[in-house]
Amino acid sequence: MELITKYFADFEKRQIEQFTALEALYKDWNSKVKVISRKDIDSLYEKHVLHSLSIAASFDFIKGMEVIDIGTGGGFPGIPLAIFFPDVRFHLVDSIGKKIKVVTEVASAIGLTNVTVQHTRAEDIHNRKFDIAVSRAVAPLLDLLKWSTPLLKKIKIPARKSEDDMPVPNGLICLKGGDLAQEISETKSRPRIMEIHQVFNQDYFREKFIVYIPLS
Repeated sequence: MELITKYFADFEKRQIEQFTALEALYKDWNSKVKVISRKDIDSLYEKHVLHSLSIAASFDFIKGMEVIDIGTGGGFPGIPLAIFFPDVRFHLVDSIGKKIKVVTEVASAIGLTNVTVQHTRAEDIHNRKFDIAVSRAVAPLLDLLKWSTPLLKKIKIPARKSEDDMPVPNGLICLKGGDLAQEISETKSRPRIMEIHQVFNQDYFREKFIVYIPLS
């Protein structure tokens, strides 16, 4: 937990309690349903929570926004982001039921009221629209873009202020690693790439990036 407060301040007491509770909850659930690799569970706050919060360090989601987490797995990045942004609504989806069970139980245990979960594939959602889609390395960029685009509202809501102080349009924000040249080329898009190591000075985040593709 100290790793989180090293980079973020001004949390409410409830948020600190929620972040603190994650370690015991995930260790307990991971012993029943593996949603985090055994070699990573002891690095939960660095490799999962802080990694997820790199989005919060780069984008300021505003009150009332609706965000879908595509392929949430064990709840990343959705659960840490939902704790960070209590006035933003998050919908966490995954095609694997046992992972959704863990996400549901963790969110309930820490009292997250701004989270809904759904056992489904993103491409099978047809009756909801969102302002932003987030994802954490669950599929190639081209697939993520194909799945997320139909789910995004066709309006501009500021997820982050750009250098000229204009609203950034709705779009896809995903966490990726390694050489992304081929994946980006396949999308025929011009995403904004942010190096996480420049935000969090931890060796783990070398060669890890935030990729932001605005809705065209």
